[in-house]
Amino acid sequence: MRDPAPVPPPAPPESGAPGTTAVVLATTAAAALRCGDGTLADRLTAQLAALPVRDVHVVGRSGAVIRAAEGTHLIGSHGSRGLADDLRRVARLARDSPGPVAVLAGDLVAHTEALAVLLGRPGRGTGAVVATADGEDPGPLRPPVRVEDGRVVAAGASGAPLPGANGTFRGVLQVGESHLEALAEVAEELAARAERRDGPAGGSQEAGPDGAGTAADGAGACALLLDGLVRAGVPVRAAAPGRLHCDRVAGQPAADAAVRRLAEVDEDRARLEAAVKGDDGFFTTYFVSSWSPYLVRLAAELRLTPNAVTGISVGLAALAAVWFSEGTREARIAGAVLFYLSFVFDCVDGQLARYTRAFSVFGSWLDATFDRVKEYAVYAGLAFGYAAGTAAGGAGDGAEDIWRLAVAALVLQALRHMLDSSYTEARAAAAASGAARAPGTGDAPGAAGAGGDRDAAGAAGGVAGLSRRLEQDSFTRWLKRMIVLPIGERTALIAVTAAVFDARVTFLALLAWGGLATLYMLGGRMGRSMV
Repeated sequence: MRDPAPVPPPAPPESGAPGTTAVVLATTAAAALRCGDGTLADRLTAQLAALPVRDVHVVGRSGAVIRAAEGTHLIGSHGSRGLADDLRRVARLARDSPGPVAVLAGDLVAHTEALAVLLGRPGRGTGAVVATADGEDPGPLRPPVRVEDGRVVAAGASGAPLPGANGTFRGVLQVGESHLEALAEVAEELAARAERRDGPAGGSQEAGPDGAGTAADGAGACALLLDGLVRAGVPVRAAAPGRLHCDRVAGQPAADAAVRRLAEVDEDRARLEAAVKGDDGFFTTYFVSSWSPYLVRLAAELRLTPNAVTGISVGLAALAAVWFSEGTREARIAGAVLFYLSFVFDCVDGQLARYTRAFSVFGSWLDATFDRVKEYAVYAGLAFGYAAGTAAGGAGDGAEDIWRLAVAALVLQALRHMLDSSYTEARAAAAASGAARAPGTGDAPGAAGAGGDRDAAGAAGGVAGLSRRLEQDSFTRWLKRMIVLPIGERTALIAVTAAVFDARVTFLALLAWGGLATLYMLGGRMGRSMV
């Protein structure tokens, strides 16, 4: 068996969008531990150079020497003066940065791909690297967090006990553009508290046992900022490293052991696995994603871009529409196979983009737009083939009827897409509006209409609670994902009914299942929106 192909160099991410500004808090003695021909901080800055990071700001102690990615060295003549100073530096960068800001502990030992689950795509917004169910107890280097529905809902800074904790924070935090003002406010508030508690220096930089640093060291600012953002109501996505490693260390033996653990994981394979979405529908998960990674690796070896793979998908869908327009059983079977392959390549383009980190706004728009075009072209092909067959048989009314069904299916699908898009935009706008408020602010409990708000919040909480309960069981989780008729299930429905029956059955099935999915989606959206 031949060795796996090397990963191609990552393309510039998110064309037209600024990269992340990273702050490495290399203020603990552990950040200066040896790792190869450099230090842990050197290793981390070199890893950031392989990610879509625009600028790297290293905060070290006075006199510290940090090797930059291009081989130059930074001498920390104006090093950290304490926790408050570090937090104020983060606040200034948050107000000046044109793009997301990431804060990382300088004593990290991590796979580059573990950092990439958060920093690999700046456009994904605010998140933190969180490991769940890994069997390691929380502590000062692994503060506990509680994760619900993929978001961090509570964080215990500096290893403090946290009721219901189900994960640990691994020292990597990224804050999206829409939440930078909230980050600046949280950082300044925490800096003021540190100064009131510890004096103008705002916290000691003395090393603790084995060089781990104290609870108030600069690297601990990551956990404090995460806790502050969560308390301020900023939605923080929990980015799981999976079987990849991302750990803060204390002492040279721990650093050496952590580096050795990195070699135990095939990072390229893990990167390929991470390129496949984990929350897809049943059909996509078992009938596409089970073998599409082989196509992703082949496309990477051939240096194909995600947009080129999108073009292949569009071409296959066009051929499927042509075969469907023939109207014969053999032609419909051929069209069904081509339409299935078109969907496979539709999945591969996104997986390839994640694998190579070749994201772009144009590519996302192109993919979303042609998803609709391909499906509607197939509708037209099916209707044309059925109409031609019924016309040849002398059934003119059947030809007119099939076009009505095709238009009805198209309108229903367009309506569903519009409802989904408008809800997503409304949630994003509401989140941005909420994040713009100062931390700790909000309506007074006794404000007018508070009773109605509580009732609405209770209804929304009931819908969210029911959704979480359904996710806990494998059968109901898959049923919940299938009932909304996602694109994978629609592809399977169209391909199977067209090949086995005819276009009339296809459109009737789309209208029946699509109508049920629309009602289910409307009920869920309305319930969640009542806040």
